[in-house]
Amino acid sequence: MTGETDHKIYKLADKDGHFRRKDSVFRSWISRSPDAEYPPEKDRYVLYLNYGCPWAHRTNIVRSLKGLEEIIELVVCDVELGPEGWFFSGRNGSAKKDPLYGFTKMSEIYFKADPGYSGRYTIPVLWDKKCETIVSNESSEIIRMFNSEFDELLPEGRREGGSMFGGGLYPIHLRKQIDELNEWVYNLINNGVYKTGFATTQEAYEANLYPLFEALDRVEAHLAQPGHQPYLFGEHITEADVRLYTTIARFDVAYYLIFRCNLKMIRYDYPLIDRWYRRLYYDESERTNGGAFRKTTFFDIAKFGYLVSAGKKQGIPDSQLVIPAGPKPHILPQEE
Repeated sequence: MTGETDHKIYKLADKDGHFRRKDSVFRSWISRSPDAEYPPEKDRYVLYLNYGCPWAHRTNIVRSLKGLEEIIELVVCDVELGPEGWFFSGRNGSAKKDPLYGFTKMSEIYFKADPGYSGRYTIPVLWDKKCETIVSNESSEIIRMFNSEFDELLPEGRREGGSMFGGGLYPIHLRKQIDELNEWVYNLINNGVYKTGFATTQEAYEANLYPLFEALDRVEAHLAQPGHQPYLFGEHITEADVRLYTTIARFDVAYYLIFRCNLKMIRYDYPLIDRWYRRLYYDESERTNGGAFRKTTFFDIAKFGYLVSAGKKQGIPDSQLVIPAGPKPHILPQEE
């Protein structure tokens, strides 16, 4: 297989009109265990992503939160999905080509890892330079690796359980609660916006639209409970905050308009979520390692990426795309 046709790339819903996300294929693990196949090492691993993708964004936030920028290389591809998947172009902060092999498409990275690969060429991708293969293309597992497996290469305060994180992004005493929240947030919100936006029948659209907003109502109620401020589980940022943030950051600017998730807006209809979101975005203290959320959030790039994707589904050439001006501002000002 040398690539996917336009039809396979851009046809995202199944025959019944419902969008169903495929499972990630590469699921190995970087580990501090003495006999690990993929041990944590400086300059060994590369994170491939684009700035528009929320799944990739969560890995970039944790990379920045943990201070792994000098340990794990970052390579950015274009936000637009080409005829053979993600590619490198030099636009919108992306590399002109892959710096390791000179590739121009992410598909070539996949075929380098597995010449017989026949799945989709998704991002993020965590690449091992030594073994010349993909360690993982599952974002939820990549952020767990970034959170704990490189700790011996980091200052004590940035390690899991260190002083900066007050028990860590995935503290033992909160793991059950974090896992439970992550599960429904993923199904109904993180993936719910896609199931709504990529639906091709009215039934499929409404079957996912209303549960999406019921889940947002549930988050608003969660934040109103004692012990759930200023972050989802109290005084310290956890991975649950990271995983929800990447969807909320795109909601008003992209999902509301482009994905037809337009029953409510975060800024006007969910005051507690909006306050939580702005607190994360504007924080440039040591808590966020100098602004990990803000530094990795690119509103215009995300909006353009979703608009191009929606246009290709409808057969609209890029030259004829009309980019919505609003909302302005992308995010409301910082609270005084």
